[in-house]
Amino acid sequence: MSKVKKCLFPAAGYGTRFLPATKSVPKEMLPVMDKPLIHYGVEEAIDAGLDEINIILGRGKSAIEDYFDKNYELETELQAKPKKLKLLNPINDLIERGTFTFRRQGAMLGLGDAINKAQSMIGDEPFGVVLADDVCETGSEDGVMKQMVEVYEKYQCSVVAIMEVPNEKTESYGVIAGTEEESGVYRVSEMVEKPKPEDAPTNLAIIGRYILSPDVFEILDRTEAGAGGEIQITDALKELAKDGKVVAYKFKGERFDCGSVDGYMDAMNHFYTKLKNS
Repeated sequence: MSKVKKCLFPAAGYGTRFLPATKSVPKEMLPVMDKPLIHYGVEEAIDAGLDEINIILGRGKSAIEDYFDKNYELETELQAKPKKLKLLNPINDLIERGTFTFRRQGAMLGLGDAINKAQSMIGDEPFGVVLADDVCETGSEDGVMKQMVEVYEKYQCSVVAIMEVPNEKTESYGVIAGTEEESGVYRVSEMVEKPKPEDAPTNLAIIGRYILSPDVFEILDRTEAGAGGEIQITDALKELAKDGKVVAYKFKGERFDCGSVDGYMDAMNHFYTKLKNS
């Protein structure tokens, strides 16, 4: 049985909802408290045993590479200020625990294209995908990726994380339908990208966490661009689902959509309150 060791972070987008800040600062580097968005996802992946971190970048995203690299000049400057030097411990810990590989997406043709660009990084192995926009808080539970690894090891097929959303919000998500195999785990029979409420098969929406089997690459190679001229990962997963090779997992925890201003502020308030009460 193949272990999941690699995790992919698509991080090439422009982050237009946060302009003008994201004109020069990658959206993934926007801070939630004292850590950037992408830090939370990488920490979640490494805690789940996915310590080979692969990041797909776009133009102007070099700050992400710099963040996951040691800054010896800064550490030397802070040697005489041990309290401030200690503030670097969270990122230095991730750098020590993981290995990091970066490549450019080039033309941005959607999530499916970004994932497909990672073939040479991933090889013939199952792998996780984390969208840094989605910050997940699980409290005393295992992180979402660790929960999903356990599901993958049991079912040995692609896994998508899902959550219930209000019916009127299905147009913002990919939505699944399927048969519940056990509590919170569904064998997917249908996936619909951003359906109108009256067309949605359920209110079970896909969020930015996946574990994918490597056969998804062969499908992505021949998947044509769909809505908005983009290659959708949903189209490839729908093909795998026809053969019963996709399960959906209703994760334990709370998800903050930090791709939106409202969700970003909700995350900021949540983590601030958590810190204040700790």
